[in-house]
Amino acid sequence: MIQGRTKRHPDYPIDPLFLDRWSPRAMSGEPISETALKTLLEAARWAPSAFNAQPWRLLYARRDTPQWTVFFGLLNERNRVWCPHAAALVLFVSEKVNSTTGQPSITHSFDAGGACENLALQGTLMGLVVHSMQGFDYERARTELRVPDGYRVEAMCAIGKPGDPGKLPPALQERESPNARKPLAEIACEGAFVW
Repeated sequence: MIQGRTKRHPDYPIDPLFLDRWSPRAMSGEPISETALKTLLEAARWAPSAFNAQPWRLLYARRDTPQWTVFFGLLNERNRVWCPHAAALVLFVSEKVNSTTGQPSITHSFDAGGACENLALQGTLMGLVVHSMQGFDYERARTELRVPDGYRVEAMCAIGKPGDPGKLPPALQERESPNARKPLAEIACEGAFVW
């Protein structure tokens, strides 16, 4: 996983953890322990949120369990190519009404994204692959996983132990490398919007 640190170069000094976190697809197919999975979910739990409402909910399936078939069946064809070697799939949903105030939550998706990033960073620290994706059927996820109307289906993560990129289809092998980011000047400015 240190590959990110050697291929990415920040504009300003940051902790190497942020460079090391990337989204490989190559996974070994080995299971991860329930304790390891719960550690990832625990990291997500500690994300910040508006009014400390913690609007995210995490639904998960470990491979070789009855739930896996349902979660895996939600994936689009492109993700079904590489996800069979994941150890777990985690679906992020977020509550659209702030449970503390009773008012619509403007930041529920933002807050759930923070929980997802916490999970991904914890995975990096543990030497695991965490790959977030939108390539699944959102409506079927809502129906088949009984997500109530008051929640928004956000994203899914595949989690596993690192695997051999050479076992991926050729088109995915070419993409199996940490990518760069836009320069800071293209995404941040002092004052009013300039782009």
